[in-house]
Amino acid sequence: MDIVLLSSIFAVIAAIYFYLTKRYSYWRDQGIPCPKGIFPGFGHMWPMISMRMNISDFIQHIYNSQPNCSMVGFYNKMTPSLVVRDPELVKTVMQTNFSNFSDNMFLLDPHLDPLLSLNPFFSNGEMWNASRKRLARAFSSMRMKLLFGCIEQVCDEFEDYLDRCLNSGVSEYELKDLFSKYTGEFVANGAFGVKGFCFKHDKAQSQTSFQTIGNLIFDSSLLNRIMVNLTFLLPKLTKIFRISFLPKEVDRFIRSTVKEILRHRQQENPKRNDFFQLMMDLDKNEDGVYDERALAADTLSFFLDGYETTSITLSFIGYQLARHPQVLQKLREEVESVLAKHDGRMTYESLEKMTYMDQVISESQRLYTVLAVMPKFCTKEIELKGSDGLCCRLQPGMMVIIPAHAIHMDSKYWLDVETFDPDRFAADKKTEIDKYAFLPFGKGPRMCVGMRMGILQMKVFLATFVRRYTLELSPKTQLPLKMLPGTVMTTPASGLWATIKRL
Repeated sequence: MDIVLLSSIFAVIAAIYFYLTKRYSYWRDQGIPCPKGIFPGFGHMWPMISMRMNISDFIQHIYNSQPNCSMVGFYNKMTPSLVVRDPELVKTVMQTNFSNFSDNMFLLDPHLDPLLSLNPFFSNGEMWNASRKRLARAFSSMRMKLLFGCIEQVCDEFEDYLDRCLNSGVSEYELKDLFSKYTGEFVANGAFGVKGFCFKHDKAQSQTSFQTIGNLIFDSSLLNRIMVNLTFLLPKLTKIFRISFLPKEVDRFIRSTVKEILRHRQQENPKRNDFFQLMMDLDKNEDGVYDERALAADTLSFFLDGYETTSITLSFIGYQLARHPQVLQKLREEVESVLAKHDGRMTYESLEKMTYMDQVISESQRLYTVLAVMPKFCTKEIELKGSDGLCCRLQPGMMVIIPAHAIHMDSKYWLDVETFDPDRFAADKKTEIDKYAFLPFGKGPRMCVGMRMGILQMKVFLATFVRRYTLELSPKTQLPLKMLPGTVMTTPASGLWATIKRL
């Protein structure tokens, strides 16, 4: 009896193992290279699911496993997925054949995340198309000029705050935390037309500041990173346990703030040129009724674009300036030179002439891409053909990865990839860069809709900061930098610390 039972158990295990391993012959049959390390049931994803690797390092590992190939296959648990390594294939997926790859992988359940699921990054189909069109109007060049005054005002507030903190002459800061005060206050002013309390020392006010709300969304605690992993790697579990990506208190805060601002503007009719007013004008129907849910979703999108991605990018730029004082000095000289030609005043037009600043921003984004991986779903069958002759027929539902950071660090497309060198983006060299080998904001119809606003935010801030302050890297910054697993955006595990002093 025992022998029969053991034989049965062995037969069941063997059958399951055979079934699982048979599913992992897809790329071999297609003639597409695939790295070793497949774990039955998990495919190549175990380092991600177990949170031993972050998504950028994981895709970099897949990418580097086949350095001479235009594409490489891997298994997302049981599902064949593809990493493209050729800029021409990136162009095919993101631009030329966009209709075959129009859907992002990062989808959210609208019942669990009713506001965030309307964001263009987290939506697909008609919902994506409608929300993107609305936000594109808000982030036009004309709107950016109107927002410039708001950004400049917030920079003045940031300077006053930092000066109060620097009474002793030198202070140590974690750069992301410090710069989030600026981006949080900008979001409060530019999107909602209210004070964000991000520069207040008062504990009661700081608990309800826009920086505090932003930190709730992007909390990097272990529990939150586990939730993020579940949301994107095991989405069925989030539905079973009803786990939302956006914290409930943030959802309530956004809705209640929108409701109160809408009531105030309907009653008192103040004239403002902020994002909220534009969205009100777009949402008002023939009966004079506003869609509060749409307004809340739009302002949340502004919050996400204006708060986290900008503060992360600024913190990496600050890190690079602290490590490279010669770059900081050259940037400072450009700012002073340009402003001297504009009577010492910063204007929208003067910022456009700060080209070295653009180079510094771009080079920092190359080395530390905030969204290091861009996953797409195949929506219509298509054959991809690489420059090396590899061919792959993709079926609807298959995932294609655009490995932005891995391409940014590929010596095929960049010289001295580990070196921070803003001059590689100089006007006389920029034309040598393959357009689809530099992807900090994505490309094509799904390119980041808030790109103009993000660049404007960063340039006004950097022009203000480098004229008045200098910074040096603190020993608290652990080198080489390691990134936290379980986060959607590139996040240093130990933070980016620097000492700052007034010039």
